[in-house]
Amino acid sequence: MQPSEMVMNPKQVFLSVLIFGVAGLLLFMYLQVWIEEQHTGRLEKRREQKATSGWGPVNYLQPVARIVTTEKIQEHITNQKPKFLMPEDLKEKKENLLLNPERTTKGLTKTSHSQGQDQALSKSTGSPTNEFIETHQGAKTLFKKLSKMNWPLDIHPLNKSLVKDNKWKKTDETQEKRRSFLQEFCKKYDGASYPQSHLFHMVSRIYVEDKHKILYCEVPKAGCSNWKRILMVLNGLAPSAYNISHDAVHYGKHLKKLDSFDLKGIYTRLNTYTKAVFVRDPMERLVSAFRDKFEHPNSYYHPIFGKAIIKKYRPNACKEALINGSGVRFKEFVHYLLDSHRPVGMDIHWEKVSKLCYPCLINYDFVGKFETLEEDANYFLQLIGAPAELKFPNFKDRHSSDERTNAQVVRQYLKDLTRTERQLIYDFYYLDYLMFNYTTPLL
Repeated sequence: MQPSEMVMNPKQVFLSVLIFGVAGLLLFMYLQVWIEEQHTGRLEKRREQKATSGWGPVNYLQPVARIVTTEKIQEHITNQKPKFLMPEDLKEKKENLLLNPERTTKGLTKTSHSQGQDQALSKSTGSPTNEFIETHQGAKTLFKKLSKMNWPLDIHPLNKSLVKDNKWKKTDETQEKRRSFLQEFCKKYDGASYPQSHLFHMVSRIYVEDKHKILYCEVPKAGCSNWKRILMVLNGLAPSAYNISHDAVHYGKHLKKLDSFDLKGIYTRLNTYTKAVFVRDPMERLVSAFRDKFEHPNSYYHPIFGKAIIKKYRPNACKEALINGSGVRFKEFVHYLLDSHRPVGMDIHWEKVSKLCYPCLINYDFVGKFETLEEDANYFLQLIGAPAELKFPNFKDRHSSDERTNAQVVRQYLKDLTRTERQLIYDFYYLDYLMFNYTTPLL
């Protein structure tokens, strides 16, 4: 072949370039679509993780036992040690540098969801490989420190130097008795009712106020709305607790939670801040939650919980009830609560305090009760050095015209249940009754 024949004419060059250009464009478009699909998949996974934060109805709980006897409780919590393990696969995102998910045990089950993601454990520069190695090593160091923590955390005596009024003497004596009782209860059962607990889940309900060094574990239907108002005032976010709306309290995202910090931040605060939890008689709290969520219009609980409850527990339900989920009866709600195969997951408003705040692993410095809420709360404000003019608000957050849920109101709701159903509710909240020394109800 002559050299002149090997030379491509301009038309051939143009066609070749055009073909390669089109092929390259098609390849680029395909890769772009593939990358977007991968990114969307990750986002969906993150949304699913957030959805299991305890607020939503995601069915993340394993079946629980219908009857929890003393023997089962003791069998579950005697001779167990909380064990904190390093995840095997550190190549996953840093939110996986946590404790191993909880495992199901006899009589009780643990959830293994987390709220929030831990912040970067270390800042590194250089190649991706070096960055991964440095992050890996930093995580290992922090995790070793965390693993050396004594669980349950040591209990610290309250600093009473800021209390200047003698009127708090009786309140202080009551507080010391509550703390001692809870501590002795946890010692009796070896303080180990939560094997292989997921750390970030354990602290996901704890709010942080750094200025006064407070950790407050939120227990819904036990004064938590007004406590959040107090934390916002202490944070300098509002001049008065009386000027903060319900939506600002619960949906404003103004307050930090402990699970939003990295391992070091959690470790430091758990060991140096004043930790408080406020609880309520379990039966009262349950009835209060039912009245709030199901006896008033609610755009979330009716369609999500109400529809599922009516569909499963009301024979021959009318079409309207199945569509809007309104009108759930207390007996139906109790059947849902006690069902080992609930049609919709648990919710923090009626979850056990023992599974919200982990009081045998996190030793709370202050144990308040809803039954003496105003007195306990104002004494606590004295202890932490809050401004003298700041007092705990005593108003009802919502449905102010309704009678407060008390023992008499509870009896009206319980009378529609059988003795067996009442006993099963008590069994369900058995640990809460024991831990906080509440009187066994007349069943």
